[in-house]
Amino acid sequence: MLISPDNSALLVIDIQEKLLPALHDAETMVANSQWLIEIANQLEVPIFVTEQYPKGLGHTSEQLLPLLDKATVLHKEHFSTAEEPHCLMEINKADQEQLILVGAESHICLLQSAIGLAEQGFDVFVVTDAIRSRKQSDYETALVRLQQNGIQLVSKEMVAYEWLKKANTDQFRHISKNYLRDN
Repeated sequence: MLISPDNSALLVIDIQEKLLPALHDAETMVANSQWLIEIANQLEVPIFVTEQYPKGLGHTSEQLLPLLDKATVLHKEHFSTAEEPHCLMEINKADQEQLILVGAESHICLLQSAIGLAEQGFDVFVVTDAIRSRKQSDYETALVRLQQNGIQLVSKEMVAYEWLKKANTDQFRHISKNYLRDN
């Protein structure tokens, strides 16, 4: 199945200031997440942001905050977003069947959220070039486990092109010029 811009939401999981220094190649995850957030904003795809225990891990990366003024921020204590009734209620309000996930950590909050949201009936897509763990081996193991559980693995470009659907539109030309040519 292809990702639809009219039937999907972007879920940014726990890209928090105090967690970033511990992650392997966090800069790439943040840059790729930012890229996808900017495109989601332009295409008016709903965005949700989770923060795992912000009192201890801080809030969402300051690099991303300026792009998230229309996003719904969800605080959580469970590792899985799907285990938090208020998070699930807010996500369900958006009435989107597809959830595109980016964030951290691949093998903990992101994995548990992806599997839990799929169990809730969502079509879940994980953007492999916009997720990270502290250890590369945990990242790689998470990808295997996600696939074993029927989660679709995609790249940021796959998401962008599926959201765009076709060339020869003003929207495609703008996004192509600003995001797709040199990324």
